[in-house]
Amino acid sequence: MPSKLRTKRIADRIQQLLSEMLITGKISDPRLASVFITDVTVDRELSFAKIFVSSLEGKSQSDEILAGLKHASGYLRSSLAHEIDLRTFPKLRFFWDETPERAEHIEQLLDSIAETNVTNEDQEN
Repeated sequence: MPSKLRTKRIADRIQQLLSEMLITGKISDPRLASVFITDVTVDRELSFAKIFVSSLEGKSQSDEILAGLKHASGYLRSSLAHEIDLRTFPKLRFFWDETPERAEHIEQLLDSIAETNVTNEDQEN
């Protein structure tokens, strides 16, 4: 079994290579045009790689994007296996990451609170 550091390095390399593939257009599926990889984790047995993705379009396109990634997973796995030298390459599993949408929502809430505070201070003066 590889160490935690090694699995982290493998996960980081997978994230880097997948991001490059998406940016350079090696994946020609139009559903994946605005997708970005937010995180990758690899289990200790190197059986599976969990790939977390998000998109500029948000959750509304998540089903289409995940379907496109699942459809391309064989090609992606093969391409990654040529770049990363492992005895057996992990199977790719794709998951939607809601973190960017949550962060945006929190930012909006903080902005509305700040606006409310400014309005209340103006009314007091």
